[in-house]
Amino acid sequence: MRVSRREFIITTLAGLLLSAQKKKYYINSVESRLNIDDLGTTLIHEHFLVDFIGADKISLHRWDRETVAKKVLPFILEAKQAGVKSIFDCTPNFLGRDVTLLQMLSKESGVNIITNTGYYGAISNKYLPAWAFSESKDQLAKRWIDEFELGIDNTNVRPGFIKIGVDAGEGGLSEIHKKLVRASGLTHLKTGLTICSHTGPGEPALEEISILKTEGVGASAFVWVHAQAEKDKTIHAKVAQLGSWVSLDGIGWGDFNNYADSIHRLKLQGLLHRVLISHDAGWYKPDDPGGEFRGYTNIFTQLIPLLKQREFSEKEIELLLVRNPAEAMGMRVRKG
Repeated sequence: MRVSRREFIITTLAGLLLSAQKKKYYINSVESRLNIDDLGTTLIHEHFLVDFIGADKISLHRWDRETVAKKVLPFILEAKQAGVKSIFDCTPNFLGRDVTLLQMLSKESGVNIITNTGYYGAISNKYLPAWAFSESKDQLAKRWIDEFELGIDNTNVRPGFIKIGVDAGEGGLSEIHKKLVRASGLTHLKTGLTICSHTGPGEPALEEISILKTEGVGASAFVWVHAQAEKDKTIHAKVAQLGSWVSLDGIGWGDFNNYADSIHRLKLQGLLHRVLISHDAGWYKPDDPGGEFRGYTNIFTQLIPLLKQREFSEKEIELLLVRNPAEAMGMRVRKG
């Protein structure tokens, strides 16, 4: 029996659609590669240890892993008790990233922990290694791709996302920060890792999205970190409408009504499916080991009750904490 051209096209498109529906995304945790559906309730931006001494002085010898784990583990277990299954550790290289410590914490807590590759240029480049200034975007990208393909620091741990940081200058991003963005784009196209950029204000976020577009990277591969710092909340909607992710971090530090208002506003604009939330909490500091450590439960004890007062449903809360993180961070190449 002969099949018409129309029937052939319809059958082919139906097959492609079914294949796309069955396609599974994955992500690298510090323990293994996970099906993205296994992330569960996820905190998208947290820290366990951060060392602010600078790239030229930092060393793994500045902290004792057992001591750090003893202090940090109870807070991870508290988050687990609240329902958290996965935590993204956003501490980048040269700011205290220690994947062996992260493996310890993951094994002892039973929580999935995801680490990153990339360099952090914010805070006037204090945390950039010397070669970041002289190497090209291709050379920097190769370093990050090597971590994805070969492992981090001679371990079998592979990054699950890209973390960069930029400063918002009056004339736009500096050349070195533009280079970091371009290098992250090249890394994404090779690995499928999502790009999370410590940015803050909205204008540099829009500039980053534009730069990534010139590298052939789609807007949905970009997470605008610390979007809560932008006073003009209309830019939240603008970035979300482009297809990028608006990440409202810092809920570990208060100002809960402001966060609830921003999330509610994006919901009313039909953009809740582009919102990520987290605490940006933790912070064991080697120079102040006895200092304050912020936990990871304010979302559950403070923010969610405020959202429910604004008539958020359980499904909408699940969207923020389960479905959006999985969609944002699932490893696949997103071209412009």
